[in-house]
Amino acid sequence: MTPEEWTYLMVLLISIPVGFLFKKAGPGLKRWGAAAVGLGLTLFTCGPHSLHSLITILGTWALIQAQPCSCHALALAWTFSYLLFFRALSLLGLPTPTPFTNAVQLLLTLKLVSLASEVQDLHLAQRKEIASGFHKEPTLGLLPEVPSLMETLSYSYCYVGIMTGPFFRYRTYLDWLEQPFPEAVPSLRPLLRRAWPAPLFGLLFLLSSHLFPLEAVREDAFYARPLPTRLFYMIPVFFAFRMRFYVAWIAAECGCIAAGFGAYPVAAKARAGGGPTLQCPPPSSPAIAASLEYDYETIRNIDCYGTDFCVRVRDGMRYWNMTVQWWLAQYIYKSAPFRSYVLRSAWTMLLSAYWHGLHPGYYLSFMTIPLCLAAEGYLESALRRHLSPGGQKAWDWVHWFLKMRAYDYMCMGFVLLSMADTVRYWASIYFWVHFLALACLGLGLVLGGGSPSKRKTPSQATSSQAKEKLREE
Repeated sequence: MTPEEWTYLMVLLISIPVGFLFKKAGPGLKRWGAAAVGLGLTLFTCGPHSLHSLITILGTWALIQAQPCSCHALALAWTFSYLLFFRALSLLGLPTPTPFTNAVQLLLTLKLVSLASEVQDLHLAQRKEIASGFHKEPTLGLLPEVPSLMETLSYSYCYVGIMTGPFFRYRTYLDWLEQPFPEAVPSLRPLLRRAWPAPLFGLLFLLSSHLFPLEAVREDAFYARPLPTRLFYMIPVFFAFRMRFYVAWIAAECGCIAAGFGAYPVAAKARAGGGPTLQCPPPSSPAIAASLEYDYETIRNIDCYGTDFCVRVRDGMRYWNMTVQWWLAQYIYKSAPFRSYVLRSAWTMLLSAYWHGLHPGYYLSFMTIPLCLAAEGYLESALRRHLSPGGQKAWDWVHWFLKMRAYDYMCMGFVLLSMADTVRYWASIYFWVHFLALACLGLGLVLGGGSPSKRKTPSQATSSQAKEKLREE
């Protein structure tokens, strides 16, 4: 493990006992105490580069004050533009920020864009209420008022997920501050249930990264090895990559659980990143609060089983970095300038690659995903439905195997980073995932497969109707 990885691990582990200390505190202590801890961590790990986060916060707050009814798009443009400046500092002859500064900046970008969107929704709802002339019940997830500058700073520097996630909305943060009867919200048992696989994942990461070091792929001797060896090597590299993030995200979730952060009654049907989808009145007494069943779906960032064993590339994206995936779907995918599912996905992946950084490997990997989505969508709609139940089961096993190999392949670009190293490795295995995806796409088109965005299974249709009913309510 690198020194940076040890620092991340220490920050994550420290956040767990700190969370227990804040759980039963009052709103004021939670707000300013959590912000003080987060600001302290930022200053300790980022030093003078912490100024970048402050500039981003002040710029976003100024936009919210100046144009509250259109601040979402303005905040998105501002924060993403600042990311470009932030990453070009070395080219401008300015000091290069630390990796920790980059991590803080990434999560801060998500939070500020989301905050601007929540403020915009509040102003639009207020204007609609004034125009209609009568008062409505508060809409689910709507803010009670526009946060002040100090409240924006406290949200931005809250220690929860400040470097590793999970992402959370200002509404989620506000619900934590105002959580009724926090002593009734379970923490220890959910934490232990969530944490138990992390040590195993950590050992598997250390073992796989030691036996199959990534640096070997950058050496000339690696390309003298037989083709089967080169093909196989991407499997343990992606395995180590997954284990590393499983440990980090589980530890980050445990920090939230310790503080009772993101806890909602199960009846609220909370979603990762977004929070409750159903209105659930707060408990009126400690006894009622203790009788409720809670979950931490709002801050759930990884579904390890779903990531490894889901069948489709499309589903694999949903189970990985789940709170960020919600943010991308809510603020990028839905506003994409295209109607096609594949083109919208390509637009989303392009901006996701930009958010991650400027390394060419990010773009090569992320922009392979839309091709895989189109290939599996067209071919599945053309062939799978014509198979017997046994044939469909066999299809799913083959589909799962190819999905995992596609992610192995794309991971190499994500970890090698440079265009030269990524293309060199992909060329050594003959770009087989790209060619296979193109062949599957072509076959699906020839056989009359439908676009992924147009296909709906009965279960999907039922789900869409339920979502439409929920939206109307």
